[in-house]
Amino acid sequence: MPNQPALVKCLIWDLDNTLWQGTLLEDPEVQIPEGIREVISTLDSRGILQSISSKNDYDHAWERIEKLGVAEYFVHPQVGWGRKSDAVVHIAQQLNFAVGTIAFIDDQAAERAEVAFRAPEVRCYAADQALALPGLAEFSPTVVTVDARRRRQTYQASFRRDAERESFPGADEEFLRSLDLVMTIKRADAEDLSRVEELTLRTSQMNATGVHYSDAELRGLLDDPGHEVLTVSLSDRFGPHGAVGVLLLANHPGIWHLKLLATSCRVVSFGAGAVILNWLIDQAASAGVHLAADFRPTDRNRMMDIAYRFAGFTDEPCPCLAGLELAAADDIQRLHLAAAPRAAPATMQLITPDLLK
Repeated sequence: MPNQPALVKCLIWDLDNTLWQGTLLEDPEVQIPEGIREVISTLDSRGILQSISSKNDYDHAWERIEKLGVAEYFVHPQVGWGRKSDAVVHIAQQLNFAVGTIAFIDDQAAERAEVAFRAPEVRCYAADQALALPGLAEFSPTVVTVDARRRRQTYQASFRRDAERESFPGADEEFLRSLDLVMTIKRADAEDLSRVEELTLRTSQMNATGVHYSDAELRGLLDDPGHEVLTVSLSDRFGPHGAVGVLLLANHPGIWHLKLLATSCRVVSFGAGAVILNWLIDQAASAGVHLAADFRPTDRNRMMDIAYRFAGFTDEPCPCLAGLELAAADDIQRLHLAAAPRAAPATMQLITPDLLK
């Protein structure tokens, strides 16, 4: 059985004779066929972002896109006279997406060849394939979560947030307070599981172990009284960030075992990892238990290592570790901390469960 192709995270459209019929410079009243509109809305509903790379005058093209009522669907559009490959790579960088998760559609074979030559990981499609895209496996995620359906709005809110950060005159901590951040940590339920699984699959930089838990594994742990599966979401005055973290905690006499901590890279700058760890440490202190945390060092998750160390986790041995099951892999380190009370964060409001109940 062939391997499932990697999912596309962003589709980049050419304009003339691709997104719309005709050439804008020759026909200022170009129209988007209904079938193409449906493709745009369908991909958007699946959490696939969309952008533009077109050789046109930006003001003229964007004015037409706005009049056609589809401007809201496109993030970081690149309209100008440079190479389309440069525009495609720039869009990937702005979205912080690997180039291999990008797709490009254009009616001109020469333009597709130019992109394929300079950015060979990009998947290129001819314009006459547009109506078929929603039926292709790479555009068809198995599960579409709540967070996926509003991914475009989440990214657009992020762009507005970043723009305000650039112009904010005060210190970083003052800016964070101005956002009215609210972090919600909750015990996961069945509806959360697909979001949790997606987060463990998509996150590598801020995944403490790199271990991915399937939906079936997580469902089994929900009903296990010896485990806590916790999800973390974040919102601010610009809108929701969606699910941004997951914790898997095993409860043992005298010690809690943090088997997994994964947080979205989108919220690193808000100090989300430190806030989560400090809350958990404070809960462990209230319960009178130590904390153990699994960590597997990789070339991508050094920031998570720093977060653990800054929170006070060390490699020092403790008798309480002897009762824990073996690590899932030989290269997983087991860190330890004797919990003491921690102060509430100064930059955000916390809504959390009581793990002692």
